[in-house]
Formats: sequence, C-alpha cells, structure tokens
Amino acid sequence: MKTTPAIPTPDDAALWHEGRLYLADQRLLPERAEFLVYDHAAEVADAIHDMVVRGAPAIGVTAAYGVVLAGRDAFAAAGAGWRQAIEADLERLAASRPTAVNLFWAIRRMRDRIAQLDAADPTPALLDEALAIHEEDRAANRRIGDLGAELIAGPTDIITHCNAGAIATGGYGTALGVVRSAYAAGRIRRVYADETRPWMQGARLTAWELMHDGIPVTLQADCAAASLMAGGTVGWVIVGSDRIAANGDVANKIGTYGLAVMAKYHGIRVMVAAPTSTVDMAISSGAEIPIEERDPAELLGCGGRRIAPAGCLARNPVFDVTPAALVDAIVTERGVVLNPTTEKMRALMG
Repeated sequence: MKTTPAIPTPDDAALWHEGRLYLADQRLLPERAEFLVYDHAAEVADAIHDMVVRGAPAIGVTAAYGVVLAGRDAFAAAGAGWRQAIEADLERLAASRPTAVNLFWAIRRMRDRIAQLDAADPTPALLDEALAIHEEDRAANRRIGDLGAELIAGPTDIITHCNAGAIATGGYGTALGVVRSAYAAGRIRRVYADETRPWMQGARLTAWELMHDGIPVTLQADCAAASLMAGGTVGWVIVGSDRIAANGDVANKIGTYGLAVMAKYHGIRVMVAAPTSTVDMAISSGAEIPIEERDPAELLGCGGRRIAPAGCLARNPVFDVTPAALVDAIVTERGVVLNPTTEKMRALMG
C-alpha cells in the first residue's frame, strides 16, 4: 500500500486505475486529501475496517474491487485452483464491517460471477463485474436524487445526519444526491449538517461536499437539532442507511433514531435515501440488524486529545435503528415507499 498525492474530489471514494485500487483516505478529509493505493484484498479489508472508506454503498463498491484483487492473487498463487485459494480473502472482506449490508450484497454478487467462470485467470471478468457494480450505483444515486427531490415541495431547510454523499457511494450520493437534485430545482434553501460524533462525518465530509458544490450548509452540534426544528424552518430530515429491514426499519449512523423522534414531535418528515442493495429482505425487522460497536477510545478523546477522565467507561455503538413508523419515505432507484410496511417493501423488491 502506497500513498499518492493526487487530490480526491467528492466523487472519488474508490477508483480503479491501471490494475490498482485507489481509495480516498476519508479519515484525513478535509484537512488533507490523498489516495491510498491497494494491490491485495487483505489490505482492502483492513481499509474498510479502519474507516479509510465508509458509507454503505462505497463499502460495497470497494469490496467488489477487493474481490478482483483476491482473484488476481489467487490465480497467481494457485493457477487453475484459484477458486479454493480465493476463499480466505472473501471471508476476510466479509468480516471487515458487520452492519452495512451492501458489503455482503457486493460479495454475493461477485461470488455469483465466480460461479460462472472456468479455471482460467478470473481477473478480467471480475473487474468487469466490479466496474458494473460501481457504475450501477452511480446511476442509482442519480435516480434516487431525482425521486427524492420530487417529494420536497420547498423551498425549505433540511437537516442531514452523518455523510451519505458522493464519497460515501459510487458517486453523487444518496441523501446528498437528493439534496443536490432538490437544490438544483430550487426546493432547498439551506442544509443543516449534524457534526456526527465521534468520527465527525458531518463536519468533515458533508460540509466539505456541499461547500465544494456551492450548496448553502450550516454545521451544528448533534444535540442542536431539536432547537432548530422548533423554529419552523425545517421541512425534512434526509438521511442515508446502512441496512433496511423487510418491514422498513432503518439502520443508520448513531443519532438517527433520536433525530427521527424529534422530527415526529415537530411535524417534520423523515426521508431515507438508499439503493435497493441496502434493503435486506432476509431480516424481518431492525431487531435482527447487527449493530457494530467500535473502540470506546473514539469517544474518550477528540482531535488527538483525551477529554474524559482516566478510567471513564464509554459506550460506542456506530449505528441505531429507526422504526419504520418514524419514516415517511424510503427512496430507492426502483421507486419510493411512503410510510413503509412489510407489504410495501415486498412490492418494491418484487
């Protein structure tokens, strides 16, 4: 793995170039912008786990490219026996993050492609599939943006939580895809971005993306959302998702559930924007979604400085589950589900 000084833009979470995978190191943005370069699937799995890349669709795209690297290495090591040799890397990629279902969806799709191949070098075919996954996600986000924008009467202010922008996806973004399309149509005045402790994705990434595009954005502490809602200028909360259950329950960045509760009290609508690869029809409700917990040390400090007293315990769940009853619309590339239920989700997913 090497570092290159090339500067990522908000459309550059993952790039394949001349046989190598380039990932924008999202841990450094916006202070520094650089790519890390990957040649092996094990390194890609570590990058997903270590938050070099984050955002459910971007994780799926990255995992697909990781399978390409795994196939190349397996063929180099085992020749015609590459199918057996690839398994360890596939399992390592699948173990990198537990909540974002796009990861498992992408690996499953790459496995389906693997099953169609013979004993020859699988790299070209796997690369074609990974590139298709990347392009399909980018196109899906454009469609999501347009469908979501149609729901906003506007002009209004909106609140978003965490980052569901271009850099969290294959390009354009889910929640921020809706923002981009709605702002272009004159339906959004201003975006209020929750800072999103402890990784500060709202401060570091959402604000950076929107400022890059010239969309008015104001940063606020996560706990400031209710006071803003009480002012009557906010019409929508718009967020992404890492997994959506069959009944429409939504797993998203920790704090989303509380935001949805506050929105319900204030009569503000909640929109979840996500591709259908985020929908997991194999689980009946959000109670079955595994919730990742990360190192408590992420909460005990900020900016490289410890802020909590020595010996203090910390709880650090990465996601929470927002019940479907608090969601007004789930927007996917296949269509919009209003007031989601199991029956409506089944109709969407066929």
